[in-house]
Amino acid sequence: MKIISPIATGNGAFILHKRLEEGIEGYKVEAFNPKMTFFPPLLYPIGRAKISDIIHTTHDYAVFHKKRGVPMVVTFHNYVLDLYMQAYSSSLQNLHYQTDLKWFTKKSINIANEVTAVSQYTANLVESELNVKKSIKVIYNGVDEKAFRPIKKNVARKQNIKVLFSGNLTTRKGAHWLLPILEKLPSNISIVYTSGLRGAGELANHSRFLNVGKVPYAEMPELYRSADMLLSPTVREGLPLAVMEAMACGLPVVATNCSSLPELIDNGKGGFLCGLGDVDGFASKISLLAENEALRKEMGDYNRVKVEERFTLSRMISAYQQLFVEMI
Repeated sequence: MKIISPIATGNGAFILHKRLEEGIEGYKVEAFNPKMTFFPPLLYPIGRAKISDIIHTTHDYAVFHKKRGVPMVVTFHNYVLDLYMQAYSSSLQNLHYQTDLKWFTKKSINIANEVTAVSQYTANLVESELNVKKSIKVIYNGVDEKAFRPIKKNVARKQNIKVLFSGNLTTRKGAHWLLPILEKLPSNISIVYTSGLRGAGELANHSRFLNVGKVPYAEMPELYRSADMLLSPTVREGLPLAVMEAMACGLPVVATNCSSLPELIDNGKGGFLCGLGDVDGFASKISLLAENEALRKEMGDYNRVKVEERFTLSRMISAYQQLFVEMI
């Protein structure tokens, strides 16, 4: 069985499809620069020119990868075309989202043999927003729990607390709230942040901001293990890899109570869920965790167990394998 997966680089979906490539025999990622989507017909050869039994791609440009006679799986890794997200998108993005991209998405659903989503929230949102009649199968993202694992912390350094923000520095990720949150934290707490998979952007200059830039994916487990907790003040997530990886590494998570986050974080058990943009709430929960090492460990241990039980890479791979086999 040969499966072709045309997918843009620079996002979590690309990482997940690469994990499928590593875990499923015959699965091949066909990566392309996201700038090619500025003129979508450039995408035609990527999926169509390859011999395959199945094409597996994302919802946004699947219509350009469809090949006559070849079954297609379309996966929603997120959904941002609804009116709610307009306030967190640029004018140009909104124009794109509400015109051509929405049309592409609807067409992709219609031509797909199977439609999947990475969280129940995403599946429900797509069904309601686009009036989808066909069934959307939920296959949760998975994380390599062997690579992303906890280590014993060096208690001696706990005078200073490191809060990690991992992701692209965008409004959707809540990057604009990081400085206001930091300014409300005690002086022994710093925020370490990456520039995400796109490797672009930098926050305001502050003595307690540490920009580690674009971190190679193989080095991400060590970055998580060097932190004391993960901060995710996001606006919308399909099912965030950063949160899952942090959980697997035994970190508590302080995140927004929105979209798919409650499917990952049990409030008060694996971390805390705060209101959207609630700077005071985020700062309060971070400070609480910073002051209580036992609570950090308890919540981190809880998250590790939850990943082992529900969100492993092997579970994700098996679910997609079963789907592909059923389609042939």
